[in-house]
Amino acid sequence: MSTKPLVAIVGKPNVGKSTFFNKVCGSRISIVSDMPGVTRDRIYGDAEWLGKQFTLIDTGGIQLKSEDQMFRHIKQQAEMAVEIADVILFFCDAKTGLTYEDYDVIQFLRKCKKPVIHVVNKVDNYLVDDVSEFYSVGLGDELFAIAAEQKSGVGDLLDKVVSYFPEIERIEDDDTIKIAVVGKPNAGKSSLVNKILGYDRTIVSNVAGTTRDAIDTPFEYEGRKYTIIDTAGMRRKRAIEDDTVEQYSVMRSLNAIRRADVCLIVMDAEVGLTEQDVKIAGFIHEEGKPSVVVVNKWDLIEKDTHTVEKFKSQLGVDLSFMDYFKYITVSALTGQRVNKLMEMVDYVYAKSTFRASTGMLNDVVSDAVAAVEPPSSSGRRAKIKYCTQASVQPPTFVFFVSNAKILHFSYRRYLENYIRRAFSLDGTPIKMVFRDDTDKND
Repeated sequence: MSTKPLVAIVGKPNVGKSTFFNKVCGSRISIVSDMPGVTRDRIYGDAEWLGKQFTLIDTGGIQLKSEDQMFRHIKQQAEMAVEIADVILFFCDAKTGLTYEDYDVIQFLRKCKKPVIHVVNKVDNYLVDDVSEFYSVGLGDELFAIAAEQKSGVGDLLDKVVSYFPEIERIEDDDTIKIAVVGKPNAGKSSLVNKILGYDRTIVSNVAGTTRDAIDTPFEYEGRKYTIIDTAGMRRKRAIEDDTVEQYSVMRSLNAIRRADVCLIVMDAEVGLTEQDVKIAGFIHEEGKPSVVVVNKWDLIEKDTHTVEKFKSQLGVDLSFMDYFKYITVSALTGQRVNKLMEMVDYVYAKSTFRASTGMLNDVVSDAVAAVEPPSSSGRRAKIKYCTQASVQPPTFVFFVSNAKILHFSYRRYLENYIRRAFSLDGTPIKMVFRDDTDKND
């Protein structure tokens, strides 16, 4: 399977990075404002150009010499984005010209050894001569003058961006299940990884320092190939501040999730599921990855007959958006139930790669419609003609409907839950697509 290339947008504050991000991703994901420093953290968005999919990372404006704590935070975030990106877009403002802040960022980018594309934004009514001073920078082999707000010049820029992709897209070994171990620092991720690798396994090799700076450890368990993507050790020496380490951990986790087939969300049983854990779980859900919530340090919890149910109930509240989740209580220290964890990895992976025959699928959909008909709207009722499974990882079902627009959200959710129950698709997201059937003869 291929990994989507990552494209980072960097530059000083207020040069139009978020405007460009929103135009390319097709939705207003980033907050756009004339006030510098609005985009404080990286924001991810999926995009496509010329049939090539990629992910944009919108970063906050970099002010390298600012002592303001917020801008120091933004600088750290942008540095992380540059480290993991495949292509970097360096934005300047045509109206303000080159400033000392631009030169600071330029010096920073010269050291990154990644493809850097120099973009001069806000060239609304300016002639090419008006951006001539930017050519003196000599950053990248080409300069692109654009007006992101009007999408002027954006197409040519994206042509250049995707031209780098064939060299950086990678094909993974489809026989290997890639497991991302994610979660807050100190939740016991490293201990869990060590315990998983410590029994009935053959370590093939350790591959550190890959293009995404993950620690990948291939191993075999009961005759099956796996690769653990460990995000626990992703700390640079200079990243010694607690908030920096935590943000760096999140950045690594997001990239591990994108590369993984199965995600383990490791939480500390004594601390419980935190807001950061929930955000990571939400990203896993949006990426369509199967997952297991691993409640670690279970040996430290005082238990009674209701302890497990209380944990499960609380997880159900915190993860209500992914009510299909699977969880397991373990102790990485003692090895308690770690073998069961590997069984659960295989289980949710099998669910994410499940494929139903078209005949069986339509029988299930017919039963669902017979039990509860689609609600009518303005005297009209949407009719589901047929359904097919388009892909796996996650299982994706396409419904062809007489009038998809009037098929209410609640009924779409009903169909999703019905299909999930019929095929026992727990542990994995599923995707539902509804399309208008073009057959006018019906």
